[in-house]
Amino acid sequence: MAAVSTAEYVQPAVTTDTALFSVRGHELVVLTVQRDREPFAGWWALPGDYIRAEEALDDCAARSLAEQTRIRNVYLEQLYTFASHYPGRWGRVFNVAYFGLAPFASVELPADPRIAWHALARLPRLAFNHEDILTTARSRLVAKASYSTIAFQLLPETFTLAEVQAVYEAIKGGKLDKRNFRRFVQGLGVLEATGEQQRHGAHRPAMLYRLRADADDVEVIR
Repeated sequence: MAAVSTAEYVQPAVTTDTALFSVRGHELVVLTVQRDREPFAGWWALPGDYIRAEEALDDCAARSLAEQTRIRNVYLEQLYTFASHYPGRWGRVFNVAYFGLAPFASVELPADPRIAWHALARLPRLAFNHEDILTTARSRLVAKASYSTIAFQLLPETFTLAEVQAVYEAIKGGKLDKRNFRRFVQGLGVLEATGEQQRHGAHRPAMLYRLRADADDVEVIR
């Protein structure tokens, strides 16, 4: 067998990059950080970092998110692996992309203007291949919301059916028929009434629900 020179093989860098989604008002938003060094200094990017020696991919995604935004213990799911090539010392890079979900009210960002939520409808230009990562992550979220409980990661522990519909509308990017939507949600068989109601001013009280403990399509992190 002929000897093969290792010079024939690239030595790529590996990163994890996370598209963390939330719903602010009626909009789907994604968390971004502003880069302070080249390449793409001053541009917005998804939180991420190079993987460390002996570090698992999932651990790298969670660590980089926590180090750059102080956000911990949120739902993260591996999405896809992207390959990129940059001139100079950065060379070939494999981006292992993740997407995450968190209720907006539960996330406390540092008082730092370089860490910000951006609405998907009004995104700044993103560094590297992060626009491609974000597009793929949004598609995965839309698809999974149609058959799993993943959208409930964006809700507080208790919620009204109107709040559930608002989350689904933000994910899908449009209005949903109220009657058909409630039939869909009830058909999932994962909700239970808390016996309590939410009151907003003079409006009729709305029943509060929670996800059943045995709803196992997606484990909800609380």
